[in-house]
Amino acid sequence: MKFLIGMSLAMLCATPTLAASQPAYPDHAVRMIVPFAVGGAADTVGRSIAQRMGIEMKQSVVVDNRAGGNSIIGSDIVARAQPDGYTLLMQVGPPHTTLPFFTRNMPFDPVKDFTAIAVIGTAPQALVVNASLPVRNIKELIAYVKAHPGKVAYATSGIGSSQHLGGQLLNAMTGMDLMHVPYKGGAPALNDVVGGQVPVGILVLSNVLPFVKTGKLRLLGVLEGQRATAAPDTPTLAEAGVPGFALPRTWVGLLGPAHMPPQLVQKLHDIVQQAIATPAVRSQLDTAGFEVSGGSSGDFSAMLRNSTSVYRDIVAKAGIQAE
Repeated sequence: MKFLIGMSLAMLCATPTLAASQPAYPDHAVRMIVPFAVGGAADTVGRSIAQRMGIEMKQSVVVDNRAGGNSIIGSDIVARAQPDGYTLLMQVGPPHTTLPFFTRNMPFDPVKDFTAIAVIGTAPQALVVNASLPVRNIKELIAYVKAHPGKVAYATSGIGSSQHLGGQLLNAMTGMDLMHVPYKGGAPALNDVVGGQVPVGILVLSNVLPFVKTGKLRLLGVLEGQRATAAPDTPTLAEAGVPGFALPRTWVGLLGPAHMPPQLVQKLHDIVQQAIATPAVRSQLDTAGFEVSGGSSGDFSAMLRNSTSVYRDIVAKAGIQAE
């Protein structure tokens, strides 16, 4: 008994020493994986956030672009990393929340294999038509498409995007048969909708607004369940004539590997929030088409689960098969 008591006292005395001997986070450079090419929205936001995080943490935060596989290559690196906060992921959802529905033999689960740290911003999506199309609201578009079956297409930034699945959901809820024309990015899709090569577009709101103001495009509504800050007078599609329509928010956010310690997650979340509060980062978010977001890491985790579930239902209803 004396031996056990002595051992217990020794362990209690040693605990502060062991805790004190552990290095404070971070004690060396942090790597931020961006699973897209240099110059895209996620890269622009990631570099701005990384710079501010480095200042706050007094350590370098190095952006590492690992493009390929619709973001799978870079994300997989993070999913396999140690949950110590030194390998992080600057990701966009979709595609993060839709990858399992378009890719066979996924190397990771986009929810279970990651720790949600902080949502940085959200990008409202807009339904627009070329001004030459004789429709001025969603009800007129539905009637026009039904009167011209198989002849009206909508442009998006690509397969598996929130824009793509927003169109599929719109078809399912209205009985339209808008044909999907995917592009390799939002810029070429926008150019063709403005030019009239494709009459309808589901695109990032901030990108279409300048052309709405000049009269080249007509804005019919936003796809999310709430109005956008950048266009408060523009109705949601649910308000405009498709009751119940609501697309999950398209986000850019910071994630880490699964099983990160809660204290570390909170510390990183707080650092990101401090970064978002700076004018330079807010300017970069505006440029990239994102509205500043808030909420806890728990809110972000719930968003991941809920949006993945919604997209799973949309894909099932549309009959889309993974390739």
